[in-house]
Amino acid sequence: MGEVRMLIDGRLVEASDGGRFDNVNPATEAVMGNVADGTRADMEAAIAAARRAFDSTSWATDHAFRRQCLFQLRDAIEQEKEELRAELVAEVGCPVLITYGPQLDTPLRDALTWPAEQIDTFPWRRSLGPNDPFGMGMTEREVWKEAIGVVGVIVPWNFPIEIILNKLGPVLAMGNTCVLKPAPDTPWNATRIGRLIAEHTDIPPGVVNIVTSADHLVGEVLTTSPLVDMVAFTGSTATGKRVMQAASAHLKPVFLELGGKSVNLLLDDADFTSAGALAASMCFHGGQGCAMPTRFMVPRRHYDQAVESAAVGFANVAYGDPTDASNLMGPLVSARQRERVLGYIEKGQQEGARLVLGGGTPAHLPTGWYVEPTLFADVDNTMTIAQEEIFGPVLVMIPFDDDDDAVRIANESPYGLSGMITSGSLDRAKAVARRIRTGTLGLNGGIWYGADAPFGGYKQSGIGRQCGLEGLEIFTETKTVGWPA
Repeated sequence: MGEVRMLIDGRLVEASDGGRFDNVNPATEAVMGNVADGTRADMEAAIAAARRAFDSTSWATDHAFRRQCLFQLRDAIEQEKEELRAELVAEVGCPVLITYGPQLDTPLRDALTWPAEQIDTFPWRRSLGPNDPFGMGMTEREVWKEAIGVVGVIVPWNFPIEIILNKLGPVLAMGNTCVLKPAPDTPWNATRIGRLIAEHTDIPPGVVNIVTSADHLVGEVLTTSPLVDMVAFTGSTATGKRVMQAASAHLKPVFLELGGKSVNLLLDDADFTSAGALAASMCFHGGQGCAMPTRFMVPRRHYDQAVESAAVGFANVAYGDPTDASNLMGPLVSARQRERVLGYIEKGQQEGARLVLGGGTPAHLPTGWYVEPTLFADVDNTMTIAQEEIFGPVLVMIPFDDDDDAVRIANESPYGLSGMITSGSLDRAKAVARRIRTGTLGLNGGIWYGADAPFGGYKQSGIGRQCGLEGLEIFTETKTVGWPA
């Protein structure tokens, strides 16, 4: 059983009313245990603790101490890495295979380390040089970067550790305090981090607070409280809009990493023998990723060949028990998510898309919230399944005429988060990439990801960037000062 208690003001605590809610394994549908069901009062206590820690301690100004604490947290998590790995597979339903990459090992290696290392080199002060702006004598001027204050952090269930660490690293490195609200579907990885902070680091009480709750409205306290200076949210675009609207009451800045409907674009000089593998790659973790390339675009003259190849790729996707390292795909995270995905599949058929493969629940997996790897062809980009984020193992195949047509289709989307382009010429891939309005792109199989790499989107895929120098600066305020030369 995972850690039940929350972390509030340096103490591991139950909910103030003693409530708990169940944590369910999506592969077995069995209740694994429970966790504290935090209340609005618990969230308000956590916010007050974060406010006090920021206003009355040296956390925001002691750079060396923050660096030490981030390394302590990284090392503490590393000591329980294998227990955390099993816990992630159990509560997220992610295949164990991907915990050796983006689900655990990669963020554990970099997400706290890189921001900690940047503390000493970040441009906290920048001279503008002397000037005489009003003709009253020369003035020396500097720009100072300071912590923004208390940050409310709200994270989703699909890659919980990856997203938590890539938020905590920059938030804490820049000198802020925070209150973290994990998704109710996957609470234990967050409460484990809370216990490790309390027991194995020198992070002062109140600097990090973790409040679990089955009630999404408890998380909304972070957006409405005047004691919270900023909200960092990863999740759906619909929820992101609500976060932004609520935060606007206090003109509170927000960082939003939201949905996507990314393209996997093969130009006409690409090697089409790899089309099947490229298409099936989006079934990784059941398609439950905002940056997954869920629109597969191929030249019209290669379309039939690509559909046939993609069908072979989808037919060979290994899925099932997430503890089996041979599986690329496990269950969806919840019964509600499965019903949502099945609803989109039905909508695609109603609107005239051709169902090539899949489309239902697998008969050989009667237990667990599984959906078959599903491939649609003859999809028009205006169809619902081409425009809305499905968040399941559903790929739509769209033909195009030439590079201009491909760019037009790629950009005719409310989203602009990520994507892939494959071409026989890297220069051509780069030229097309410059025309696609999206925050990240992998060219010819290249991977853009990293703690040092800004991640975020255009349009309704969000505001701001996570990771990289931009992901540090977003958690700071800017102050300009001047004095007589």
